[in-house]
Amino acid sequence: MAEFFSTTLEFPAVVFTIPFAVVLLYWLFALAFGVGAGAVDAADGGADAGSGAGSGWFGLGGVPLTVSLSLLIALAWFAAMAGGELIGDGVGRALVPPAALLLGWAGSWLAVRPLRRLFQAEPGLYHQHFVGRVCEVRTSRVTTSFGQAEVTADDGGTAIVQIRAEGPEAAELASGRRALIYSYEPDGGFFWVAPYDAGPVEPGPDESGPGRNRALD
Repeated sequence: MAEFFSTTLEFPAVVFTIPFAVVLLYWLFALAFGVGAGAVDAADGGADAGSGAGSGWFGLGGVPLTVSLSLLIALAWFAAMAGGELIGDGVGRALVPPAALLLGWAGSWLAVRPLRRLFQAEPGLYHQHFVGRVCEVRTSRVTTSFGQAEVTADDGGTAIVQIRAEGPEAAELASGRRALIYSYEPDGGFFWVAPYDAGPVEPGPDESGPGRNRALD
């Protein structure tokens, strides 16, 4: 065991030891306390960016950045450990880190291919699909920094979305009022809405189906 730890703190493995330790701590905190749980959410951006096999950064798209980066660092660390044991002192040892990084990328590229299926967003829940729909306000007020509403998806299920409104129209929106979704703000993860009074909200084909009450943050 002492020899193992000694190897992790020696060149070339030490190049990846600290990043690998950070990765381990990140996932331990994520499992224990839910820290960073939103980073593995594949809504919209992750799924859309990963629609192509070569999309994303260096072909590792289609999964959250934390997943692909963790795979890359872990595999590169193992490759550097093996290279450090197999190659003695000399010029060859200096080539281990870039070679380990390349092997880590190759392994990650192969690993994310089947993982992309796990992070595909459910059809009908992409944010842009809700633009132009009528929603029902679920909070007591809607401001430029606060508000939620319920909107019906194509399959008849409903989703709780974050909404915002500004100007005099915002004062008209309260719980139970209808609003028209006219834009999506990707940076803030919310929709811009305006009051809508052109008749009742049309229910979906099966509003009591299994798709009810899904949350979309």
